[in-house]
Amino acid sequence: MRYISTRGKAPAQTFTEILLGGLAPDGGLYLPETYPQFSLDDLERMRGMSYRELAFEILSRYADDIPAEDLRAIINKTYTAEVYCNTRPDENAADITPLHTLEPGLHLLCLSNGPTLAFKDMAMQLLGNLFEYVLDKAGQNINILGATSGDTGSSAEYAMRGKHGIRVFMLSPHGKMSRFQTAQMFSLQDQNIFNIAVEGVFDDCQDIVKAVSNDHAYKAQYKIGAVNSINWGRVAAQIVYYFKGYFAATHSNDQQVNFSVPSGNFGNVCAGHIARMMGLPVKHLIVATNENDVLDEFFKTGVYRPRGAANTYHTSSPSMDISKASNFERFVADLSGRDGTQLRKWWGEVDQGGAFDLNQEGLFEKVAEYGLVSGSSNHASRMETIRDTWEKYGVMIDTHTADGLKVALEYHEPGTPMLCLETALPAKFEDAIQEALGRNPERPASMEDLERLPQRFEVMAADVEIIKSYVALHAVN
Repeated sequence: MRYISTRGKAPAQTFTEILLGGLAPDGGLYLPETYPQFSLDDLERMRGMSYRELAFEILSRYADDIPAEDLRAIINKTYTAEVYCNTRPDENAADITPLHTLEPGLHLLCLSNGPTLAFKDMAMQLLGNLFEYVLDKAGQNINILGATSGDTGSSAEYAMRGKHGIRVFMLSPHGKMSRFQTAQMFSLQDQNIFNIAVEGVFDDCQDIVKAVSNDHAYKAQYKIGAVNSINWGRVAAQIVYYFKGYFAATHSNDQQVNFSVPSGNFGNVCAGHIARMMGLPVKHLIVATNENDVLDEFFKTGVYRPRGAANTYHTSSPSMDISKASNFERFVADLSGRDGTQLRKWWGEVDQGGAFDLNQEGLFEKVAEYGLVSGSSNHASRMETIRDTWEKYGVMIDTHTADGLKVALEYHEPGTPMLCLETALPAKFEDAIQEALGRNPERPASMEDLERLPQRFEVMAADVEIIKSYVALHAVN
């Protein structure tokens, strides 16, 4: 399997060659030249597989330059009941991503049983083990520079903590994560973890990471790697749970399902798009946004109009407070037939603070062929959804999952199972749960006093040169 850039100006490379680097040299994102195809016979053979077996079946098509026995060992080490043990009392940790049925045809796909209680653990734990494997094989070190709106940071740090040859520099928007998310990251005392609180919003953090990645001399000198969802390895790993959820919610492969996906950076729903392209019988992928509804605007109008920091709202579903969805470029690349010239033109306009309109190229009408639809939520509706879900089903959900469920119900149709992707456990957003339900969510005993632990972090301006100087000072050689 070879990987090419969405912008068409980078040489094709293998999985392990692109794994550590993030952006392609031309500023684009990597995609496989073609998507592996799964027939109905393949799906029948895969039905009933364990999570680990499914992961190998899918990822071995994408990471075919890793010997099969090595890849299987990495997967088996990652997806264990011991790693994904923060499950609800009535679910089975060995299932990794249990399906929780709210009512017939309406389900939560539980993705938040990993060590940081967020769906990002599903891919990040694998990525940590893949990084260590590839670096050991090459005898190399790496300095990871990432950006987080809340959950990616802690998932990356918990996956990489203590790993030799790896240092993590994580940028987060100062004062804009929940208290739990902040403590989860900043309380880590591992010497290879560096938390940087940036005076700005998530998009400022993400822009800095991209700017560093595009400084090829600096990137090479300091061996900069990426763990954000611009990293193809993360997207590939997330494809697996779409297959697992489909098999859990259906009894035969002639059934279609709908997935509702809380969306900020478009990485989670991008994995669903790719699963559908591979042959998974998905009718609709529902892109659910919060008040930062740039993606909802696109899927309703064909206009992609990212907003600046001043117009990016700080909401009660903060991990989705994003107005520049990096992985959206991967979808538009498929939509345009991998037209690198057009992608360079469109994202050149975006990088200058502009917008683009796919109606002008006649492409917007093709979006329906990919099954993507959208909707948005706001603070009042997510509080109402949390209350209704608790009162009707006895299930407590977090604010981001509430956004997904609210929009899912707008598209729910009889006869087609609806799977809402759970993105985090409610313990991570205690203040919002207290407002909605008048009670605190339960949290694992190991995290009971998390906010009281000492914290290590640096506050810095949203300035690329300041961040680069700090990384250079602390980088591993």
